[in-house]
Amino acid sequence: MKKLVLLLSGVLLTFFLVACSESTSANKESEGNDEKPAQEDDTADKKEKQEEPEETEEKPPPQPYKPMEPAEDATPLKDKLSEEELEQMPQAESHGEDTTRLVPVGETLVKDAEDQTDGPLKNHRLVAYYGHPNSTNMGILGEMEPDQLMEKLKEQTQAYSDADPSRPAVPMIELISTVAQREPGPEGKFFHSTSPEQIDEYAELAKENDALLMLDVQLGTDSVINQVKLLEKWLKLPYVHLAIDTEFHVGEGQTPGIDLGQVDGAEVQEAVDYLTEMVEENDLPDKIVLVHQFVDDALTNKEAIQPTDKVEVALNYDGWGDANTKMSLYRKFVRNEAVQYGGFKIFYNKDEPVLSPEDVLKLDPNPAIINYQ
Repeated sequence: MKKLVLLLSGVLLTFFLVACSESTSANKESEGNDEKPAQEDDTADKKEKQEEPEETEEKPPPQPYKPMEPAEDATPLKDKLSEEELEQMPQAESHGEDTTRLVPVGETLVKDAEDQTDGPLKNHRLVAYYGHPNSTNMGILGEMEPDQLMEKLKEQTQAYSDADPSRPAVPMIELISTVAQREPGPEGKFFHSTSPEQIDEYAELAKENDALLMLDVQLGTDSVINQVKLLEKWLKLPYVHLAIDTEFHVGEGQTPGIDLGQVDGAEVQEAVDYLTEMVEENDLPDKIVLVHQFVDDALTNKEAIQPTDKVEVALNYDGWGDANTKMSLYRKFVRNEAVQYGGFKIFYNKDEPVLSPEDVLKLDPNPAIINYQ
């Protein structure tokens, strides 16, 4: 009987131990299943955090130019003028009318204009030498070898940095890339294109000297936008900009240089919009469009010209002769028919007298671009 009891006790003990063992295994398995989703959630959180992009402030592309540093003893323009000069534009500019300034001395933006770009004109002034290397009659570029030209250009630019150190000046070459002519030419458009080799030469000259290059188009019977497209290879360089010589754009049956040409502001705007898109698509520094004018009819529909957040626009008075008359016409074409910035051209051999940087910088508004021919 004792043996039977012991046997039954052993069997019960065995069943108890097996049951405990299975229960423990089940608990461990259950605990393992509970922990697994927690680990997956942890990993997912970490992954999500890693994939979240960091918010960084968008920086403009580096500027491909260097201004001429003002002399240590250079004095800001506004500190050198009398109270009357600070309040009034030059008498010659007013031409006998109201002399009250529209913008303070030293300001280059015309009244009520804004600049939403990071372009060269926002904090600097540009001093340009204009012309074509194959012609002594078209400007100073044809009078000097490239290295000599750049040396003289830097000297002239330095004079403007010293005249107003609050806006250091940058040297710029304004190369005529399309020359209007009196014969139809191979394309029947009354223009001749400057050779790619010459444009490349002056593009490299500008780059080597931390300067800017502006390609000037004399349109003949061609359109502004077509000329821009012909120059696209160079306009995609970060230091190259566009100028439009309005008086050489003639209609069918007319001849450049004989008939006075004209450009509609809507055509200028087409170029501004095209360059804006180019800057955005190619991550380029912001561009400038400079529009030349010396008579009323050469540029019409100015209200159509609207600067963008990628392109600055300057109207350039480029007549030659009596300095007082030129200052008066700057008031008429730039100050009173404002777009954004003003430009003023000086002819070394034709102006009477040749204005000094100090005299030029008294104009209202201050010219942001001064080009010499």
